[in-house]
Amino acid sequence: MSSVPAALSEATSLKADYKMAKNPLLERFKTAANVDAPMRALARITDDALKSAWSACELSASFALVAVGGYGRGELAPHSDIDILVLLPDDPVPGSEACIEKFIGLAWDLGLELGSSVRTVSQCIEEAANDVTVRTSLLEARRICGSTAVFEAFALRYRDALDPRAFFQAKVLEMRQRHAKFQDTPYSLEPNVKESPGGLRDLQLILWVTRAAGFGSSWRELEARGLITSREARELRRNEAFLKTLRARLHLLAGRRQDILVFDLQNPLAESFGYSASAGKRASEQLMRRYYWAAKAVTQLATILIQNIEAQLFPSTSGITRVISERFVEKQGMLEITSDDVFERHPSAILEAFLLYEETPGVKGLSARTLRALYNARDKMDQHWRRDPENRRLFMAILKQPAGITHAFRLMNQTSVLGRYLLNFRRIVGQMQHDLYHVYTVDQHILMVLRNLRRFAIAEHAHEYPFCSQLITNFERPWVLYVAALFHDIAKGRGGDHSKLGMADARRFCREHGIPADDSALVVWLVEQHLTMSQVAQKQDTSDPEVIKRFAELVGNERRLTALYLLTVADIRGTSPKVWNTWKGKLLEDLYRMTLSVLGGAKPDAHSEMKTRKEEALALLRLETVPEIAHKVLWDKLDVGYFLRHDAADIAWQTRALYRHVETDTPIVRARPSPIGEALQVLVYVKDRPDLFAGICAYFDRNGLSVLDARVSTTKHGYALDNFIVAHTEHDVHYRDIANLVEQELAIRLAAAGTLPDPSKGRLSRLSRTFPITPRVDLRADERGQYYILSVSANDRPGLLYSIARVLAEHRVGVHAARINTLGERVEDVFLLDGYGLSDNRRQIQVETELLRAIAA
Repeated sequence: MSSVPAALSEATSLKADYKMAKNPLLERFKTAANVDAPMRALARITDDALKSAWSACELSASFALVAVGGYGRGELAPHSDIDILVLLPDDPVPGSEACIEKFIGLAWDLGLELGSSVRTVSQCIEEAANDVTVRTSLLEARRICGSTAVFEAFALRYRDALDPRAFFQAKVLEMRQRHAKFQDTPYSLEPNVKESPGGLRDLQLILWVTRAAGFGSSWRELEARGLITSREARELRRNEAFLKTLRARLHLLAGRRQDILVFDLQNPLAESFGYSASAGKRASEQLMRRYYWAAKAVTQLATILIQNIEAQLFPSTSGITRVISERFVEKQGMLEITSDDVFERHPSAILEAFLLYEETPGVKGLSARTLRALYNARDKMDQHWRRDPENRRLFMAILKQPAGITHAFRLMNQTSVLGRYLLNFRRIVGQMQHDLYHVYTVDQHILMVLRNLRRFAIAEHAHEYPFCSQLITNFERPWVLYVAALFHDIAKGRGGDHSKLGMADARRFCREHGIPADDSALVVWLVEQHLTMSQVAQKQDTSDPEVIKRFAELVGNERRLTALYLLTVADIRGTSPKVWNTWKGKLLEDLYRMTLSVLGGAKPDAHSEMKTRKEEALALLRLETVPEIAHKVLWDKLDVGYFLRHDAADIAWQTRALYRHVETDTPIVRARPSPIGEALQVLVYVKDRPDLFAGICAYFDRNGLSVLDARVSTTKHGYALDNFIVAHTEHDVHYRDIANLVEQELAIRLAAAGTLPDPSKGRLSRLSRTFPITPRVDLRADERGQYYILSVSANDRPGLLYSIARVLAEHRVGVHAARINTLGERVEDVFLLDGYGLSDNRRQIQVETELLRAIAA
């Protein structure tokens, strides 16, 4: 029995020793400009702790304790997993499992976060053959203690079994799959410093494949072998040191393993590097810009290295495939220069390379030699180069190509050519956006918008947005749209209205590149107005003919309308996967069609539009065998506004549901999968009361249904006829399955009298907590003085809409219509309110004050 206290005492002592050795190292991590030394020191003290535990557990002398993975390299970040292998001979000592379990338990007791495996030599070789991850982990195996003989036997068999070519191919494929998870860009606003493209994993991958091939296991050795130049080796060491230091300090701030640069840690992380907030720029923005430039350099240099490694591993496939021109040849699908100094002698060949990349079938990228020459020719891309008429011609030719534009511009940005040609574009490379709905840096957002426009024009993608594809097919000179895409956000971060500032940049570009006056005017106008169409569609009452008339006057002609529509759809889609939805697409398309009609000479006439919709709805009702005049009793109770706010299909659906229940005392609720996108359409018909809208919102709030759109009508005999489009917060919901449940539960809820429940205390998202926006409420009379327009801007959170509706209900303010607009983590909601009672200034101020309090809670 005395051995148990002794074992506990020994574990306590070992743990105290390890902690005493580790704490000073953690302090070094906080201040070291290069963390290589503390990372190696942490690995050494971890070795010592594991040796002590191994010795205390008296394991067999035929076993070996082996460090693998990053720990095998002799490096540990503050909270990295400690990956170990207990290596056994192929005929291990029977009954040794208890000792091994004791050792692993003791290591955990010491505070070591182990990733452990127990295998024989043969099992290691077998697992490595079947799993490239295991093969990679064992590549850097390092003996800590135990049997030298069994470790050397393993190392010899591992080396004999390792096929460098197969390993290279597997790791490159793995890298491509990993990059695809991050949309092939390092420019996410919350990148993974280890796994994202341009992160530490890319650097580790290169050293893994070169180690496996026997080419070297350090940048110095790769330089000596000629795989990289001394300048490239210096850049790689510098960026690797920065990324390692960034990751180590991220671990310390989080107090655990943390590889994602989350928003709430970016600012304290920046301060640890000595950055401080300046006019217009947070400390975090300055740090992240440095990170993006480092990731960009790593991506560029890694591409060069991987191609060079491939050429040495597969020399028989590295010859010239065909001659393209005096300056360029193709080598196995890569565009290669004919001499290393071609860009020095002929600077215009820099842009020519990207034009040939687009024009030449079969070319899928730039060779390592070409990329290296571009990297070394940066000094040639100066003011004289930018003003050269030949380079301006080449740049426009790149923009006008029928294919390859997206890939060419991404590659131009990756190689810094785009930023050196368009200096203002260089200013927004790696620039963050804190508007809560963009998930990319400004430069990547611009390239995403360009990509989206290009996809509209590609037949293989016509099924995604058929209406956009139809429009762009008939659009003369679509390259005009690409120019507008390049400049629409180029002035972000300069202070002031980026649309106005961007106009000047676009105008100058068009003048310098000889773009005809009409096309130039369109580009400049698009940059100025690129936000207008989404604002009109999502924030204004497009059922009002005056709204359409004003928008048509602003647009002026069909070409401008089509260009603005295409740019708007591409722009919204390029902000974040969360922002675009089919409902927003319908709002924009409806606005386009209504405006086109007015531009074609149709006069916006509410009564003729109402007549048309009634006729179309009646035709649909006849198909449903609804009696010929059955609709009349309901329609006589509806005003013009109802017919203008709903299309014919909705009018027919609602009429079919209600024509027998026009004077009902029982709430009628009908629900169906929305004809537009993944959502549920809910119809509510009940005697009106002041708290009705709030009560409906309360039900949606409690059941995880987010309101995308609300169209509220009041009949002439005092009934509310409300139509909602709602989406569930869980994306895998089948709306057909929940439609009946919503109908029953909401009808019961509306029939039961009672006070409104308190709003749910939904938490702000982490992004909203890090970048809160100032809540804003604007309440003002419309032009006719009949209604009041309430505009609300706030961070989104569960229960927000109900909180607003509850305040309005408490002041007996009726909601006539609602336009719910969610932009990522921000809401921009607009409500049309009954004006009764709001004309009193004191009451209006009271309502605004309570609304501000509700949305800020």
